[in-house]
Amino acid sequence: MKHAILLFALCFALSARAATKVELVNGLWHLNGAVTYAGTSAEGLLLNVRMVNSTFSDRHDDTRKKGFDAEANTDRFIAQIPAYAASGVRAFTLCLQGGMPGYEKALNSAFNADGSLRDEDMARVARVIRACDENGVAVILGLFYQRQTPLFKSDEAIRAAVVNAMRWIAEQRFTNVLVEIANEYPHPRFTHELIKSPQGMASLIRLAKETVPSLLVTASGYGNGALHDEVAKACDFLTPHFNSTGVDKIPQRIKALKKHNKAIVCNEDHKDGEEAAAALRACVGNHASYGLMLQEHNQHHPFHFDGPEDDPVFYAELKKLTQKTP
Repeated sequence: MKHAILLFALCFALSARAATKVELVNGLWHLNGAVTYAGTSAEGLLLNVRMVNSTFSDRHDDTRKKGFDAEANTDRFIAQIPAYAASGVRAFTLCLQGGMPGYEKALNSAFNADGSLRDEDMARVARVIRACDENGVAVILGLFYQRQTPLFKSDEAIRAAVVNAMRWIAEQRFTNVLVEIANEYPHPRFTHELIKSPQGMASLIRLAKETVPSLLVTASGYGNGALHDEVAKACDFLTPHFNSTGVDKIPQRIKALKKHNKAIVCNEDHKDGEEAAAALRACVGNHASYGLMLQEHNQHHPFHFDGPEDDPVFYAELKKLTQKTP
């Protein structure tokens, strides 16, 4: 009975409307009740950019980061959200454990070892989510990153982290958030089988959905564009990565995933320039969403957020594909 009351309260909190609401309707992405990119070749897609270190904060002392201001870093990203959105970006991938900052041994985690949340880090994440919300943009919020999960002392701590994060999203009343349990769950650097095994990951996805049923949940695969069937079945939408997938191979990777009859959202590909533009076209042409990752520019320290000037060739193509011609 107590669990049922808590679940009702969380769902009620999440139902409160914010500025932006993201939904899947018959396999098409909608923002605020309207299909994305209506009347274009990208209609119903969720084209996105990976910005996981926009909320970066390394608790280890490192001379390379002397003078680094985590709040100012986040401010610089937030200031550019309107420019990214104007170019056609409709979602950013964030992560509570960030991503590779260009050096090893960073401690960048919004979780403590027992799975509890760190208020200072979550406040910074909330600032970005609200800024996206105000600009009509969704957030794919990742929970676990392979270099950071060794801090968890047990599988129970990992499960607690999932539950705590899901409840936090509900309590914040965010309606523009999708959840990615782990970045590249099969990655060999994950130290817990609960995360990197298909069975374990599927169980964490189910746990997240049981905690807050109204949130859409996924887990991203490795850079080869593949997902285990057990994980794909548990996901609400599919998030392959195409880092190690040539542009010419992208259509067949998408075709292989379509057997699951779920929306496909690539949310990481480290191509750039014309190659990234070609990968974008390959995804849109096969009705799958594409996600850019400018590893050197956006994700490695010092982090740069320059709007479409991050990669003028890619963003010009993105704008071309997502805006109606007069």
